[in-house]
Amino acid sequence: MRNLTLSSVAKAIKGELFCEASVMNNEINGAVIDSREIEKDYLFFAVKGQRVDGHDFIEQVYEKGALAVISEKILDTDKPYILVKSSLEALKLLAKYYRSTLDIPVVGITGSVGKTSTKEFIASVLSEKYNVLKTEGNFNNEIGLPLTILKIREEHEAAVLEMGISDFGEMTRLSDIAKPDICVITNIGVCHLENLGNRDGVLKAKTEMFANAKENCEIVLNGDDDKLITIQHYKDKSVHYFGTTPQNEVYAADVINYGIDGTNCNIHLNSTSFNVDIHIPGIHMVNNALAATLVGNILGVSTESIRNGIEKLVDAAGRVNIIRRNYTIIDDCYNANPVSMKASIDLLNTSVNRKIAVLGDMFELGENESRLHYEIGEYIANTDIDFLFLSGELSKNILEGYINKKQKSDSANWFENVNDLIYNLKQFVVDQDTILVKASHSMHYEEIVKALS
Repeated sequence: MRNLTLSSVAKAIKGELFCEASVMNNEINGAVIDSREIEKDYLFFAVKGQRVDGHDFIEQVYEKGALAVISEKILDTDKPYILVKSSLEALKLLAKYYRSTLDIPVVGITGSVGKTSTKEFIASVLSEKYNVLKTEGNFNNEIGLPLTILKIREEHEAAVLEMGISDFGEMTRLSDIAKPDICVITNIGVCHLENLGNRDGVLKAKTEMFANAKENCEIVLNGDDDKLITIQHYKDKSVHYFGTTPQNEVYAADVINYGIDGTNCNIHLNSTSFNVDIHIPGIHMVNNALAATLVGNILGVSTESIRNGIEKLVDAAGRVNIIRRNYTIIDDCYNANPVSMKASIDLLNTSVNRKIAVLGDMFELGENESRLHYEIGEYIANTDIDFLFLSGELSKNILEGYINKKQKSDSANWFENVNDLIYNLKQFVVDQDTILVKASHSMHYEEIVKALS
């Protein structure tokens, strides 16, 4: 990794380097906090976690070829190491320094819903012109983001970074590390309200990204969001909007929803338009494709390449995974909040076959969590969904809202635990059914998907 010698690393992280003079200018080949990921000449950050202390694996990483270790303890070794007060803070400092040495466009993406899908669309579009590094999995926090930045290599020509937060100040710290050239916000929804209070708080926390962005950065916002459209300018930074109405710089028209088979629309960009098939199911994917169109246009990707990038994407990183057996499973159990829950319910509702919603608790909704679950039940009652399977204490409110609105209870079932739900669901499902599985990640609804598939 260019510019990351042991001496420059020690200076960047304000640590004390212990090594022989002959290796001070050796460059690291990578940086990790997981000892299992060590390769030759890697830098290992010994992080003390709740269950595992990285310091316990130092001998092993040296044996596997680590060039040096970042340690919070004085080590009894003749191998190179750098002593710091906090390995996690050192990780952030190194990523911030490394980012400052890079001369490639960095796209930062945040929002209440759709961050990962939008990241995938943008990365796919930019990959038509650039060698792109993107955030993998859920590496979007104050540990994952620095690790992702430290994966950027000389061959990469652009980076697409997802940035997730749950409290004020987090986005300030993340953006200070990432220094995005383009800031994308997908929407402002009702999530992490236990810390952020309400949607105005969410807006304030998400837009912290702008303060630490590059001086000449471009801001890309969802023009269909009532909170985001209040940001008409930010200091001297350019603000662009995408959405489903013509007043946006990029907008979609003639949208045809094919349900679980995706969407077709005409995307209007400046004075041109093009027709595109979006293969990821869900009408809300149109806005994600529009965001990618706008980012691609800013970074010089041709219209034809933008279309190709959108159409090549067939999997949004496991967020909405369609599994076809004798029945169809809509696997959307990675996470859940009221906005994404309603979007998934809408997707299920497009099925022409018997529709079963298998739902669980949504967490981190603050003091209004019961009401927000109740409203989901009311929302389902206004659809053509045939049956409801629920588990989780908060989901009792979904059941109550559904029964009170629907004025019937024989189509709704609540279970004490996931195992009971699985047992009864497997007896109930028949060929041609369409089944939505969705809940917050800690509900472990992936076990339901495994049992069905």
